Order: sequence, then C-alpha cells, then structure tokens
Amino acid sequence: MQRSTAKLIATFFYSGLLKPASGTWGTLAALPFAWLLHVIGGPIALTGATIAAYLIGLKATEAYTAGSDDHDPSEVVIDEVVGMWITLFPVSFGAQMMGADILALYPGWIVGFLAFRFFDITKFGPIGTADRRGDATGVMMDDVYAGIAAAITVAGAAYLGHAMM
Repeated sequence: MQRSTAKLIATFFYSGLLKPASGTWGTLAALPFAWLLHVIGGPIALTGATIAAYLIGLKATEAYTAGSDDHDPSEVVIDEVVGMWITLFPVSFGAQMMGADILALYPGWIVGFLAFRFFDITKFGPIGTADRRGDATGVMMDDVYAGIAAAITVAGAAYLGHAMM
C-alpha cells in the first residue's frame, strides 16, 4: 500500500490530523458515516463496513507506521472509527427492529459516543492489554474492545431506560 493511501485511510480522510484530541475528532468523523451506512443497508451494511474498515485499517496502519518508533501515532484514527461503529451496533439493530429512524434513537448515539471515548481513554482490562502489544493489531484491537464495552453500555442503558418507563 502506498504511503499516501495508507495516510488517507489511517487518518480516516485526514480527520486524525485535527488537533487537539485527534481520537475524539476521528470518533466524531465516524458518526455521519455510520448513519449513512445504516440508511443504505441497515445493520448489515454497518457490520460489513466495520469488518472491511478493520481489515483495511489494519493494513493501512501497518503501512503508515512502518519504520517508525511510534506504533500508534495520534493521527491514526481508523481504529476509533471501527470502535465507534461497533458501539453503534445496538442502535442500528434496535432502529431496524423497531422500524424507527436511527436518528430518533439519539440517546444511544450520545451514550455510545461518551462510553466509547471513556473506554478508549481509560483502557481498562483487555483494552489496555491490546494497546500494549505495540503493533498495528494492538492499535486496532484496543478500539474493538472499547467498542464492545461501549456497545454493552449502550444496550444496558437502553434496557434500563425501557425498564424505567
């Protein structure tokens, strides 16, 4: 993969170059794409795109960081995109099951964004273990794990919200 292509993908269309808090910018950049994917093909499209982004992101991160001492430069945010899309799986599946507009489930988007950033920053348990690998797989997997933890948080919050009604 050419370095310029790797940079485009690894920085998710250069959103990772925004400062400060490039990880937050990358996470925000993931949101309209998640909405578009859901509108085009529901949770199946979002899931397929997530898998593709993981695989392509892994290769782009490997190419972008090749020869560098920094295995996880802050501008690499394709991992945040994958993690945020995983976070939104319960929202996408819930919207489809209810026949609702995915934007109507905005509390799930907000809880998901906040939970994902929390888990990505704090790096508890397996999230931190993956991050410490020191390679492109670790770069991608810590956000996969953070996305899973945030998705569980979103689903739990939805359950509690429904139970309290």
